Amino acid sequence: MFDYYEELGMSRIELLERIQEKVSPSRFQHMLRVEKTAIDLAKRFAGNIYSASLAGILHDYAKDLSDEEFLQLIDKYHLDPELKSWGNAVWHGKVGFLKVKEDFGLDNNEVLHAIQVHTVGTEEMALLDKILFVADYIEPGRDFPGVDEARELAEESLDAAVAFEAMRTIEYLTNQHQPIYPQTLETYNAYLPGLFHYREKLSDHKKSRN
Repeated sequence: MFDYYEELGMSRIELLERIQEKVSPSRFQHMLRVEKTAIDLAKRFAGNIYSASLAGILHDYAKDLSDEEFLQLIDKYHLDPELKSWGNAVWHGKVGFLKVKEDFGLDNNEVLHAIQVHTVGTEEMALLDKILFVADYIEPGRDFPGVDEARELAEESLDAAVAFEAMRTIEYLTNQHQPIYPQTLETYNAYLPGLFHYREKLSDHKKSRN
């Protein structure tokens, strides 16, 4: 962990206090776990540990905003009006990154973009985008069908993990008869080859051992 975040002009203690003013205790603990998981992934895949820490600890900063606040941000920043048809699950990333920028004066586009796409992904994800997307899904507090397989994938391939998580998200939303944000489908289509490649590689490895 970092004691001081220079581009925010505040210590870690100050940052955590600011975050705690905006989110529920359970949400705060989730953010801490995502931060640690993101750092672990950054170390494993040669990512920027500082950026992983910052993105992880801030990714859900806007999660507890009211619908009215999100709608105001969409208007204020002239975002696509279609966003108003969605809800918090999409808004806290796609719109919430702007609240992070406002409240902390953060001008790190790499971190802001990772926060922006951390729930829906995008067809061209930078390393930090993938790290945060995966960390949010597999952090140790998560307990749902498929999460252990996602964790195993994340040990070997971020691309495979991204595809798997997009796939399971789509399955869940379909089973719940809920609409699927188009960008989630784009993420799945873009990264599915990575999942196929990983599984073929694993199958070949098992055959070579027999």
